[in-house]
Amino acid sequence: MATVELRFSAQPEHVRTARLVAAAVARRAGVDEAVLDEVRLAVGEACSRAVGLHRSSGITAPVRVLLTEEEKQFSIEVGDEAPRSVPSGQASDAPGASDDLDAEGEDDMGLAVISGLVDDVEVTADQSGGLIRMTWPTTPATLPS
Repeated sequence: MATVELRFSAQPEHVRTARLVAAAVARRAGVDEAVLDEVRLAVGEACSRAVGLHRSSGITAPVRVLLTEEEKQFSIEVGDEAPRSVPSGQASDAPGASDDLDAEGEDDMGLAVISGLVDDVEVTADQSGGLIRMTWPTTPATLPS
């Protein structure tokens, strides 16, 4: 199993670099050429989401991207450190709630885009941050005869 780890400061201009690295590593791992655009788009969306969460929460820690090549699959994990919790008693008319709902709507839209691009996606979030794990099948490299 080969893993590439990428960490970058939560700046929008670094998302493009993450997309390029993800596509290059996915190609090397054996992800079908026809799917590479989807890999780029999904990683861009996940990284943009993480950057937005870090910036809106004032988090200075870097965004983490793990690209892992396994025997028959390639996975990308995009992690952030923005804590998520919804107090059970919070009413929608509470101060700041509309801002939370707007951010939540954007978050839902980003996740919908990712889900549309990737068949195998897993999203987790808790007090210590969130993680989006996306997986694609790979084809083994064939040696020239």
